[in-house]
Amino acid sequence: MRDESRRSKLGNPAAVFLAALFITWPALYNRFPVLYPDSMTYIEDGPRVARALFLHQLSDYYGMRSFFYSLGILPFHWDVTLWPVVASQSVLTAYILWLVARSIFPRPVVWRYLVLCALLSLLTSASWFASLIMPDILGPVLYLCIYLLIFAADTLSLRERLVVMLIAWWAITSHATHLCLAVGTCLFLAALVLLRQQSRPLWRGVGQLALVIFLAAAAQIALHAYLYGEPSLNGDRPPFLMARVIADGPGRWYLQQHCGQPNVHFVLCDYVQKLSADSDDFIWGPNGVWQSVPIETRERLQKEEIPFVLATLRAYPRAQLSKSAHNFWQQLTTFSFEPDASDWTLKEFDTVLPNQRNAYLRSRQSQNNLAFDLQTPIQNWTVIISLAVISAFALRQFRRPPPRLMSLAAVIIPMVLANAFVTGALSTVEDRYQSRVVWLVPFLALILLLDWRKNLQRPIL
Repeated sequence: MRDESRRSKLGNPAAVFLAALFITWPALYNRFPVLYPDSMTYIEDGPRVARALFLHQLSDYYGMRSFFYSLGILPFHWDVTLWPVVASQSVLTAYILWLVARSIFPRPVVWRYLVLCALLSLLTSASWFASLIMPDILGPVLYLCIYLLIFAADTLSLRERLVVMLIAWWAITSHATHLCLAVGTCLFLAALVLLRQQSRPLWRGVGQLALVIFLAAAAQIALHAYLYGEPSLNGDRPPFLMARVIADGPGRWYLQQHCGQPNVHFVLCDYVQKLSADSDDFIWGPNGVWQSVPIETRERLQKEEIPFVLATLRAYPRAQLSKSAHNFWQQLTTFSFEPDASDWTLKEFDTVLPNQRNAYLRSRQSQNNLAFDLQTPIQNWTVIISLAVISAFALRQFRRPPPRLMSLAAVIIPMVLANAFVTGALSTVEDRYQSRVVWLVPFLALILLLDWRKNLQRPIL
């Protein structure tokens, strides 16, 4: 037993390290960490916020992304190189996958875990998002942390539980959608636990998740209060929801039919002729409303966002519901990911990471030479086959499903659906938004297949 324990202690870190190498293959193939235009703002915002926090050098502008992700990756790149960020994200992902695999498979678990990680890396977008300088990978990592805290806490030591809670906290603070989805998941799982007997350990897990969410929200409010002088969950966030209902149509209809009435005083009434059916154009377009108005008008738009959306919903509830349902379905079924080269990204290197500009120019991404034509259909077919596998197992084990696998499915399936709703219906439909979580579907299918192989010799009643 002592020799087995020693081999386990030596083998587990080695397995996680090897899995992390599998996961980093897109960055290695690219010869540089994978970038998205938003990556440069995350990199740039970190030093600015750090100077405000630790040197009290306040600024008029800090950015509109998550400051916690920017601060979290700052010690790894330190405006020198981005490779340590990829390494840290890959190790973190591999570690959480290890804890999940260990919670389900008996010993020996290493070979199953390595097969799982290798297939995920080759067949899905998981490795691409771990290699991407963005908080996207932290979304699915968070959802697996939620499973571990609530349904697999008995497989974690106290130290592991604290590490999982810390990772979950950072993931929640790293993106606004992660906070929304974490709150929704906590409420959903709390209702689910109510239906189960002997649920005291589960309630403990729900309580721990609620504590992590509270601490994450409190940290965001405190940081924004320090930086802006006013407490806020989102800081200087553009009015995405306002842009969504305008792009969908009901928002434009409301303004066209109600502006000029004595009781309607929205600042948007001054810009009705500039509104389009593209939410990105409203926020990011050079001639769009958000980019072309003065700061004072932006502040009014932010304050009027929720009243305007509620007024639109009261006026056109069925039309907006129909459009939101369409956006949800479109987002749910759209999950390719193609980080093409960007002239803006290259330009930003001059001020953000000037010493890495030449290294980026040598990457395949900068030359638009990444193999997406092959990767996208591979993931599409992988997801389709995975859905068939999950359906087959659901029918086969309908009466007596394994509790741990049922719990994992109860987290993954609602989260994939909820992500499509939050991003597609409330923000905008974009391939990347669903691609960053859809790999959890093949992950669940692979877990089911490996568990089935383990029990192959046992009769299934």
